[in-house]
Amino acid sequence: MFAVTGITGQVGAVVGAKLLERGLPVRAVMRNEEKAGSWRERGAEIAIAEMTDAAALADAFAGAEAVFLLIPPAFDPAPGFPQAKILIEALKTALVKAAPKKVVCLSTIGAQAKEENLLTQLGLVEQALSELPMPVAFLRAGWFMENSVWDIAPARDGVMPSFLQPLDKPVPMVGVRDVGAVAAEMLQQDWTGKRAVELEGPYRITPLQMAEAFATVLGRPVQAETIERDAWEPLFRSQGMQNPGPRMRMLDGFNEGWIEFEGGEAGSRKGETTFETAIRALVERG
Repeated sequence: MFAVTGITGQVGAVVGAKLLERGLPVRAVMRNEEKAGSWRERGAEIAIAEMTDAAALADAFAGAEAVFLLIPPAFDPAPGFPQAKILIEALKTALVKAAPKKVVCLSTIGAQAKEENLLTQLGLVEQALSELPMPVAFLRAGWFMENSVWDIAPARDGVMPSFLQPLDKPVPMVGVRDVGAVAAEMLQQDWTGKRAVELEGPYRITPLQMAEAFATVLGRPVQAETIERDAWEPLFRSQGMQNPGPRMRMLDGFNEGWIEFEGGEAGSRKGETTFETAIRALVERG
């Protein structure tokens, strides 16, 4: 039995689908019944559990060969990341009680960075889960190509605004289908102790090249334009963020280069999905 959290999201859905395609039993762990129907029809067992409910999680993980963990993202965390710490304690308690044979956790590029930023939350997850008694693997993914869904509307008007800068700096990005496929593969592997797999796309891409890809997909000229750093905080606050500092420091980390894979570009595994392919899929889905 493979217990998969986050199965109603983009990555988790790929993980669940890949396992079911192999004829493997899947327990779909979700917060409520609303999205259970399609997974039940595909043959998955359903378990309902909030990610902060240790008892419910322990029941969901019980008897599992492997557990896939996808931590719900918090883009506007309170200072000190209290929400992440509550979730971490619930997961640790549940995993110790359920004692699955192994755990694969979706993490991020830069999880090991010393500078505090938005991704520090997953660094805390890695530190805590590394103390578990069973084998644990972390899949450190690059910047998701699908984050650019927010750029489609302005790109249709000819401009792709970019927090990533300078515009000619290559960025380690990855498609969600590659992330889900590698996670499903890792769940079926055996290892001892702790391991980390770092994953990005087939090549790194600059914001200028991202704009070119938008132009190709949309069939019209698209120009990349930087959003100056002085504008970030008022912009984020106008969008409702209470604590934009961690998000700003994450962007700084990519732009300044201190958010990077531990093994660098040479040490990362490469996926197959190109940025253009990912954007075309997003545009076709509307």
